[in-house]
Amino acid sequence: MPRNQFQRMVFAFITVVITVHAYVFYSLYVIHGNMFMQITGETGVLAAINKMGGVPVCGAPVPIWAVVLIEFVLAYLLENILGSPLSFKLACKNFNPRETHPVLFETAIICATVGIMCPAMSFIAAFLYYNYSAGFNMWTLLAEWLKLMCYNFPFAFFTQLFFIQPIVRTVFKVIFAKDIKARNSISNQTEKVEATV
Repeated sequence: MPRNQFQRMVFAFITVVITVHAYVFYSLYVIHGNMFMQITGETGVLAAINKMGGVPVCGAPVPIWAVVLIEFVLAYLLENILGSPLSFKLACKNFNPRETHPVLFETAIICATVGIMCPAMSFIAAFLYYNYSAGFNMWTLLAEWLKLMCYNFPFAFFTQLFFIQPIVRTVFKVIFAKDIKARNSISNQTEKVEATV
């Protein structure tokens, strides 16, 4: 799909915008929602977060929009520095991109990205949302990291494979339609020349 650094950064941007919103919702409502409601006695997650003064990040309450912004910046940097380059290399180790059907190769990249980004972002989340008021313990942090990976991995795998990446690829194709059309016409001309030779 993306063919140069600019396109890779746009692709990562679209992916992270969708993914961060999905994960913040998942984290606040599914993973921590009941705990927030029990702590505050509220019947709704949003009411509980408002009563707490925000989401506890590094021991201080932060509004939800700030949580989204923090996670977006961290995820975007991590995706561009680590996720995208490594996932492509891992997929290429197992599949030849020229000989493998594009859908299979893209699926391999998605799976590799989830395998890299899920543990990394879960560790960052365990560190950010750690209960610092009770004191810091490395074993507790590692246990929280493992718990978050167990929660996040199935969600990450299925949403990326069946929901997020199809949307991202559709949006990407709309944004870069002219480039994709030009690339396909060059590819078709090259195939015709090779067929005549």
